[in-house]
Amino acid sequence: MAKRNKSWGLNQPLAHPDHHKPITRRELIAQGFRFGLGTVAGVSGLNMLASNPAYGALAPDLEDYLAGCGLGNNGERKIPFICIDLAGGANISGSNVLVGGPGGQMDFLSTAGYSKLGLPGDRIPMVGQNIDTQLGLAFHSDSAFLNGILERATTAVGNINGAVIPARSDNDTGNNPHNPMYGIARAGASGGLADLIGSRSSVSGGNSMAPAMLINPETPPTKIDRPSDVVGLVDTGDLNAILGKEQAVSVMESVQRISAAKFAQVNTGLTNHAEVSDSINCQYVKSADLADKGEIELVDPDDRAASDPLDRIIVNDAGGIFSEAEFDSEREFRKTASVMKMVIDGFAGAGTITMGGYDYHTGDRETGERRDLRAGRCMGACLEYAARKNTPLMLYVFSDGSVFSNGMVDDSQDGGGKGVWTGDNSSTAASFILVYNPGSPPQIFGVGDDMFRHQQIGWMRDDASVETGNGYAPANNVNGLVDTVLLNYLALHGEAGQFQSMFGNGLGSNLDRYTAFQTLSSVSNGFIT
Repeated sequence: MAKRNKSWGLNQPLAHPDHHKPITRRELIAQGFRFGLGTVAGVSGLNMLASNPAYGALAPDLEDYLAGCGLGNNGERKIPFICIDLAGGANISGSNVLVGGPGGQMDFLSTAGYSKLGLPGDRIPMVGQNIDTQLGLAFHSDSAFLNGILERATTAVGNINGAVIPARSDNDTGNNPHNPMYGIARAGASGGLADLIGSRSSVSGGNSMAPAMLINPETPPTKIDRPSDVVGLVDTGDLNAILGKEQAVSVMESVQRISAAKFAQVNTGLTNHAEVSDSINCQYVKSADLADKGEIELVDPDDRAASDPLDRIIVNDAGGIFSEAEFDSEREFRKTASVMKMVIDGFAGAGTITMGGYDYHTGDRETGERRDLRAGRCMGACLEYAARKNTPLMLYVFSDGSVFSNGMVDDSQDGGGKGVWTGDNSSTAASFILVYNPGSPPQIFGVGDDMFRHQQIGWMRDDASVETGNGYAPANNVNGLVDTVLLNYLALHGEAGQFQSMFGNGLGSNLDRYTAFQTLSSVSNGFIT
């Protein structure tokens, strides 16, 4: 039994004696020296946390542009997508999400294998013990991720299912092309204000990179990591204050008409003249649309008790997802609330939430447990907000690398008698997906026992190392991991057959073996209903 006298605080940077000093942005994030910036929310900062306003309609001649400019889409919308990027190499498999052999999650590993995943002999999963399937996907019953999710996602539980993907990725680096958001946008996800958002100012919007072949410079993620960033997206300057909303919208509409009329008289000589014309027109239509959306009436944070709780389902001491005190004191909650509000309410198509400090092989267990619990609370918040808004959600969780235990046990209160995290180990890595569907849980692809092999795509050897010789593309190829996520996003829409035309043949011809989900019941003709 090992009991350390020192553990690291929840936001304390991790300085490892066997690591060089962090010098790059990614290294600083991974070891927790740098987090998402956040401030205590003031009046404007909490503006994004009200219920959706009732927007006025644009003039009929501009309404015709909305669908073509990707703004109105005639009410058609893809499933909101959020990925959580745990920078540094967090534990996912075993102690959080169960990963088994070729037969699926319940094809149990050896006792030595579970020990490497931080589970001593009295904690290993077996039939009827140490297993929790409340989320459809099987978690260890004492998973910190699970405990955090269940604490927040009280309404969503029962309508969630998921899949786990054992897959190696390099440790302590942001160079793993984990982030699938550009592919999600290519699959049709879009938002009223931005197609992609992320909590980091990076090409991917997160800590890990996006696959180079998916990057579209026309749709870079907009940085969102606090409530004031959201309000800034609908800032029309002083126009609303000077003229009032209706007059401001009228001015922007008139500017669009003048521009369109002038441009119609111009011959650019370009072969793509029509595309250039449409692009310019869309920019002015978007400005008018932003002016229309720009007035978001909100709760005065100094008079929160006087507000209608239904307008404050995210931050509210009376049944909110976050209490006012924890929201004001915890930057990761403010970051999560900002991104999930934008994506689930349709202002963005997909978003990345990066959390730093997950390089937690500190020779104890409690440091990682506390950080995993907070991450679980953020996952649960996203699922719960989707449930309260009656909107489906695909949540994808990944990390760059993973950790292992040498079998020593941390018997401190937060360590809970589990194995200490000793060092990095990319062979124990995995990623997982959770999907919320209003009204009924998502259904797993396949029939009978075959479903178990679709809920876990790939497997681990008995010693808890990812099996890389099984022919599954994600096992040792992060690009294959992203392709698998994109295929399943399409599958939720009933569009798996479009995968190869959109993303190529990286998964080969047998796509069924990578498909975890059936079409959601809340989707019709490729769009959520």
